[in-house]
Amino acid sequence: MGNETLMRQILDYGSRSDPYPLYAELRKTPVCRQDDGVYTISTYPELLALLHDPRLTSTHADQEAAAGGQFPPAFIGMDPPEHDRVRGLTMRQFGPPHSPRLIAELRPDLEATVARLIDAFPNGGELDLVDSFAYPFPVTAICRLLGVPHEDEPRFRAWADKLVASIDPRPGEDPSIRLQEGAGTRKELAFYINELIDSGRGNSNGMLTLLAEDHEAQGGPLSRLELVVTAVLLLIAGHETTVNLITNGMLTLLRRPDVFERLRREPEIAPRLVEELLRFEPPVQIIPRRGALTDIEVGGVTIPEGSTVALVLASGNRDPQRFPDPDRFDPDRPDVEHLGFGSGIHSCFGAPLARLEGQIALTELVRRLDNPRLIEDPPPYRTSAVLRGPRHLPITFDGLRP
Repeated sequence: MGNETLMRQILDYGSRSDPYPLYAELRKTPVCRQDDGVYTISTYPELLALLHDPRLTSTHADQEAAAGGQFPPAFIGMDPPEHDRVRGLTMRQFGPPHSPRLIAELRPDLEATVARLIDAFPNGGELDLVDSFAYPFPVTAICRLLGVPHEDEPRFRAWADKLVASIDPRPGEDPSIRLQEGAGTRKELAFYINELIDSGRGNSNGMLTLLAEDHEAQGGPLSRLELVVTAVLLLIAGHETTVNLITNGMLTLLRRPDVFERLRREPEIAPRLVEELLRFEPPVQIIPRRGALTDIEVGGVTIPEGSTVALVLASGNRDPQRFPDPDRFDPDRPDVEHLGFGSGIHSCFGAPLARLEGQIALTELVRRLDNPRLIEDPPPYRTSAVLRGPRHLPITFDGLRP
């Protein structure tokens, strides 16, 4: 089978539940030109090199987010120096050294949200873990982070639904319709964020207020438009990836009762387990659109200037040259330098929050669900091969533990 056919198979919905054998075939040609001219990169050393290579541009990576020309791209779709300026200003309010305790201080809120969601489960019977838990949890966390008032959270969840649908069209559907709807949703969200900042209704310790008022930053605070675009990015990226992390995590654990029971007995393994999960079933499987600014030689192949490059991160995470026995899920794996959050200047901005959300969610679900079992295996998956995860995760369980 040619590699061109392989990539088409990977993107085909029929492969969604288990693309990993296809990735193994793809790795036989680490750098491969597809029949549409896109170069796929599938092995760990080559992926890591390109993630750190300034000759690979991200300027056309955020085309969908700027759909309709209404908004400039977010920093995920920029190159230095503009990328470094906007990401740097945003990071001042998100992590060290300027806000070193922000994520740690969110823990009590996250734990309370998880407890509230699980308390609302029936005391046994059937349940969809996506709709009842993995979907509402991250949007609540993002609202807390941004400083959105509690009473406005349902509106944020509705916007998240629409934005996700716009980047995850259904098979056989014209994607331009969804992109148009996504542009309309961004406009609504932009008006809301503007109003929230102007009215002062937002939490004064939330990121939106802090970013709008950060006059100590070199070069001044973000412009209002940059702030709106960044907030939309955080809503989409921070929500979708965490939904997949939690859902893929529970699926992985329910398929491995021994690891499930071990996490229940030893909750302290949660940080290591989540890192292995990010290697084994990464929420973002492929970075589909980077561009070569000049000829780039990688893995003995020259990628010509102007080419589109697809980075198959999930394949690199299962590269046997990098990870011994890569298809085995092992929370005791001593070396888990995965590509689950990418690497280089575009490494996942929200990684510290996603890690904490994953650890809290999985630990509490395992602790409180009594004898959970999968109803469907494999479960129904989302259409996207890029943001890969179950769309629903139906389980049955005997009851809730206190």
